[in-house]
Amino acid sequence: MSQKNIFKGVFLVGLGATSYGMLATFVKMAYDEGFTTAEVTSSQFILGILGILLINAFQKAKHKSNVVKATPKNIFHLMLAGTSLGMTSLFYYLAVKYIPVSIGIVLLMQTVWMGVLLEMILEKKLPSKQKVIAVFIVLIGTVLATNIINNDIKLDWRGIVWGILAAASFTTTMFTANSVATGISSAQRSLYMLLGGAIIVFSFALATQTTPYNFTIFMKWGIVLSLFGTIIPPMLMNAGFPLTGIGLGSIVSALELPVSVLMAYILLNEKVIFLQWIGIICIIIAIIIMNINFKKRKEQF
Repeated sequence: MSQKNIFKGVFLVGLGATSYGMLATFVKMAYDEGFTTAEVTSSQFILGILGILLINAFQKAKHKSNVVKATPKNIFHLMLAGTSLGMTSLFYYLAVKYIPVSIGIVLLMQTVWMGVLLEMILEKKLPSKQKVIAVFIVLIGTVLATNIINNDIKLDWRGIVWGILAAASFTTTMFTANSVATGISSAQRSLYMLLGGAIIVFSFALATQTTPYNFTIFMKWGIVLSLFGTIIPPMLMNAGFPLTGIGLGSIVSALELPVSVLMAYILLNEKVIFLQWIGIICIIIAIIIMNINFKKRKEQF
């Protein structure tokens, strides 16, 4: 693959990761205006589905007979996989309701070691030394980034629990998204996964929304959240990952972490000390270690 295509892939994945990184700060700002988790998530998914429907219609009109249609089996599997996507959004948004965004994104990044654990269970073999080292670095980085070694820190336990649950469901989403119905277009896959996620989100809204639904969320935050959470990132990443490959793409997507912390620092005035930045750098280094093929690099020299 040419350097030009690789650079294009890096740009697309980086832009998608940056979009994701902005999301939690916007959610926190919506909370500050009195909107509930149910209103935030349901508006994001409704407008996101409408946006993806338009993209699908455009692609169908442009390519006509060349578009491979999803089978009923594909649709069922994608919707089932999409339920973890809905849970990730819910758990993550509930987490940042109780803890700072800069802590929430660090907890979400626990997908690094959770992914290794899930892979070990599914493949029934021990992880490589490289992955074990990466996991230890992530755990050290998490201790520093969450600043739990500081005696003055007070984190709401509910935020910690929701953050860990978000990481667990996101781990499931990553594994299923890269293996289910890969033969159809990314727009179709995004649509059916969103529909599956919407079932979870709407069920949560029906169960928890005790006050009258504030429909102004659609115009105030719904458009922003759907663009940065359910439309732009999946489309950009689905287009960029085939050009970069999983390894390089995963490294570039780690941009989500510093972007999320920076957004919280700038827009929410969240305090982020030097020690926390060291922890964030440790987590990014662990992601790089996890995705670099050192053996291949040795053979090149």
